Amino acid sequence: MNQVPTRIANVLMNALKGGVVPRTGLEYITVGRTQEINAILHDIEMIEEGSASFRFIVGKYGSGKSFLLQTIRNYATAKGFAVVDADLSPERRFAGTKGQGLATYKELIQNLSTKSKPDGGALPLVLEKWISGIQMEIKAESDVSGEEFDKLVERRIYAVAGSLEGMVNGFEFAKAVVLYWKAYKEDDSALKSNVLKWFRGEYATRKEAKEDLGINFIVTDETWYDFLKLFAAFLVGAGYKGMLVVIDELVNIFKIPNSITRANNYEKILTMYNDVLQGKAKHIGFLMGGTPQCIEDKYKGVFSYEALRSRLAEGHFATADVKDLSAPIIRLQMLSQEEMYILIEKLLHIHAQLYRYEPKMTQEDLVYFLTVEYNRVGAETHITPREIIRDFIELLNILHQNPQKTIAEILGSNSFAMAKGGLSEEEIHDEFVDFEV
Repeated sequence: MNQVPTRIANVLMNALKGGVVPRTGLEYITVGRTQEINAILHDIEMIEEGSASFRFIVGKYGSGKSFLLQTIRNYATAKGFAVVDADLSPERRFAGTKGQGLATYKELIQNLSTKSKPDGGALPLVLEKWISGIQMEIKAESDVSGEEFDKLVERRIYAVAGSLEGMVNGFEFAKAVVLYWKAYKEDDSALKSNVLKWFRGEYATRKEAKEDLGINFIVTDETWYDFLKLFAAFLVGAGYKGMLVVIDELVNIFKIPNSITRANNYEKILTMYNDVLQGKAKHIGFLMGGTPQCIEDKYKGVFSYEALRSRLAEGHFATADVKDLSAPIIRLQMLSQEEMYILIEKLLHIHAQLYRYEPKMTQEDLVYFLTVEYNRVGAETHITPREIIRDFIELLNILHQNPQKTIAEILGSNSFAMAKGGLSEEEIHDEFVDFEV
């Protein structure tokens, strides 16, 4: 197994023990999901070509939905995409009477990530990289300097800004781009700060934006989606491959008690979905994570909105075993027992590397642990990879801190007999012997 940097090993163990998805190091623990990942990577290639995509990633709590979204996010930034991501909440939705749509936009832009700034907050970096990139291009193309050089740079910047003006709200966006160039050239940190504030949707009124920037327009609940499309176009002009928008916890729309508010949110999703399929959106992809219930519930879920249900419902031929991975909804099955074995084996080696010890757990020990986990009461329908991972890291911690203890002692002396359900040790071993170790 590849050596994992200590810092990343520490992040992985702490995050997984706490039941959350780590933002880095996922490539060291990714298991299964090959088909699903390949389908989304194909989308990313199409976005780079100037197309757009829209997918729902649907799975039960703890099934690896957020893990998959995070894996794709990391892959996209490594490939030269800009990624924005947000979790929905009662305060962050697609639409609302108290600025919840704008709150989602603010969170997305705040979390703008690129390869060189993978943890968010990349907006100033993106703008400065774009300007310095244009300056380098001009230097390579001509020998001019001083005022003449500035004029050529400005002309190129106006050309990029001009390409945005044909889009909805593009004129104002282009004006802000040019203002940032002026602030950059004159080293005016106050103006830079105000332009960034405007891009982030932090101006409360048009009057304030007009006074500070001369722009009589601000991002609002109604216009934030148009601004995402503008950002995608701008980012491509600034040298990025495209923009990926990752939105998790769609269940928070399902939980809205008011049916009209819910419908308004589904209407916004429909607008985005139609834009993508009709070719009105370019260089942008949407990944939305949710539970089966928040999609399929015909009273409160996405399928309660007839226009979305008719577009997203599967045809007659797809089944749990035969999936159409080009469909807008990608449904995640739980990891198989074989895949869980491979995963906990990886975690064992990372834990041993982090705490500098030689792992003593054998294949039989790992099978023993999984047998206990899968034979708990109700495990067949309720156990998730998240719970198994958490239990396993807890087991590793206890074994490391109490080297005199055996696995049987920690799991409980009767746990193995209970887990076997009457099977002999040979039968248990045979059941797991086909694992791809």
